[in-house]
Amino acid sequence: MSGKCRFGECNKSDLLREKIQEWLNWDKNENTRNEIQSLRDAGDEAQLQKLLLSRLQFGTAGLRGRMGPGYSQMNDLVIIQTAQGLCKYVEESFHDSEKKAGIVIGYDGRHNSKRFAELSAAIFLNRGISVYLFSKVCPTPFVPFAVDHFQCFCGVMVTASHNPKDDNGYKVYWDNGAQITSPHDKNIQKTILKNLEPWEKSWNVSIIHEQPLLVSDPLEEISAEYFGVFANNYLFLDINKSCSLKFTYTPMHGVGYPYMMRAFEAACFKPFVVVDKQRDPDPEFPTVKFPNPEEGKSALNLAFQTADSCNSTIILANDPDADRLAVAEKLENGEWRVFTGNELGALLGWWTLFCHKKRSTNVPLKDVYMLSSTVSSKILQSMSKVEGFTFLETLTGFKWMGNKAFELKARGLTVLFAFEEAIGFMCGTAVLDKDGISAGIQIAELAAYLAENKMSLVQKLEDIYKLYGQHLSLNSYFLCYDPDIIKHIFEKLSNAKGEPKTYPDSLMNGKYKITGVRDLRYGYDSNEPDLVPKLPVSSSSYMLTFRFGNGLVATLRTSGTEPKIKYYTELCSSPDEQNLDVLRSVLKEMVQAIIDEFLQPNVNGLIAPED
Repeated sequence: MSGKCRFGECNKSDLLREKIQEWLNWDKNENTRNEIQSLRDAGDEAQLQKLLLSRLQFGTAGLRGRMGPGYSQMNDLVIIQTAQGLCKYVEESFHDSEKKAGIVIGYDGRHNSKRFAELSAAIFLNRGISVYLFSKVCPTPFVPFAVDHFQCFCGVMVTASHNPKDDNGYKVYWDNGAQITSPHDKNIQKTILKNLEPWEKSWNVSIIHEQPLLVSDPLEEISAEYFGVFANNYLFLDINKSCSLKFTYTPMHGVGYPYMMRAFEAACFKPFVVVDKQRDPDPEFPTVKFPNPEEGKSALNLAFQTADSCNSTIILANDPDADRLAVAEKLENGEWRVFTGNELGALLGWWTLFCHKKRSTNVPLKDVYMLSSTVSSKILQSMSKVEGFTFLETLTGFKWMGNKAFELKARGLTVLFAFEEAIGFMCGTAVLDKDGISAGIQIAELAAYLAENKMSLVQKLEDIYKLYGQHLSLNSYFLCYDPDIIKHIFEKLSNAKGEPKTYPDSLMNGKYKITGVRDLRYGYDSNEPDLVPKLPVSSSSYMLTFRFGNGLVATLRTSGTEPKIKYYTELCSSPDEQNLDVLRSVLKEMVQAIIDEFLQPNVNGLIAPED
């Protein structure tokens, strides 16, 4: 805080006046400065308090929020403060290091992304730290790949991924090429708060052009290295060359088009058909309500139309920063089957293992690993029991899987694949994060190989479930804008019998028995001998997992970036239990009971998704 007012020495109005003046003194962006000035002139204290008396918190996902004026939103001043804090933390963390490669900075096609990237670059350059600044929009996976390639201190990707158009974000990778985890996030937040006032030259982005020895454009080198790494993994180039399948691709108004095109060339495929209206980056995302292919059919309407018009049978879709992948296949009846993230995890898990065996490596399967997040399908776990590779479960998010993969790789172990149900896939360890480009070309090669053997993706998925057991998922969410209601719902479930760490015993008055509960907020797991979960515990978020006697696993959790209560359910059967109609009926009944009894949307005013 710049003035003399301190907590306990002034009221909120005094504090607000101080923060207004502080903002007007520090902000050199005419637009956001004028917005705060106008609100002050209009006497809109309520809005000013909302914008200036709280600030975006830097967490393991970095920053993500709505663009606009004030400390609680994404704007030039908040980016400068964040970059200053990150820069100081890097200096403190690596002051004895021999690394001299600096920092990688990339950005997507959203409003202000390039501006935020250049402001960040200027701050590091002014401290004498070299910067690899991408000259054009790039996929998010290129940043962690470049951090590893150049052996940098860290990397920053300016993106809000698939969020609405008014949002932006600031995603940070550490020197291992994986997303930051604790304690880096907390330490960076502390350092940001110690460096809030803009340094003398922080607004001067002209240094980017004035320091040619400290600024490099990594685009061509990273592109060549990236596509070279994955080209070495393709085993069926002859099949790819002769593939008669026609692919349709959409980058969802994002960055992916030129990169997926180059991936197809590297794998010797014929060119795909692009959804022309969504081909180029457009920060307005004019053809979709949400630029998120995870939404399924509602986000893929133009892709369906394009594919139908050119007799294409496979659709590949990236989100705007190309780190996620959605896939759809045309059925014989002319309808489109959009695969869930869990189904794609099953297909890619099988494919990466199949290719590993084809390479005839000497790596014993016990030293081969596959990973998935705790809210994702257990299909890899089921596969591991049959095939002999090692399966590991992590917390939700690729920050956990990426860092775990780095640890395993450092021990000389092989990580083939990792995924999360939110259509995020990591094929190998060249990129320690989800990567929609490499996953897209893996699906294309799998589809081509199957077509050569007169099989579709849907048929292969059915084969996988016949071999390893059915894994039926039903996932969704409710919107809730009141944190007190969210707290009430989870506290009620965690105090079901009037005291902490007591939970419901069953659903539907005893019809479905609960055999185990894991509560990562309170550090409790009834299935562990010491009642302590193997996964990390966090008191700052809610995640409850219920295991049922019939094989259903259900997890309820809050979102770290959206006002949602999410639920994830999966009914896992043994290979000899293949009556899908019965299994689907049981899953549907149990999920509805979980909603009615645990979440109680009508009582709690929860809002169901529109689609």
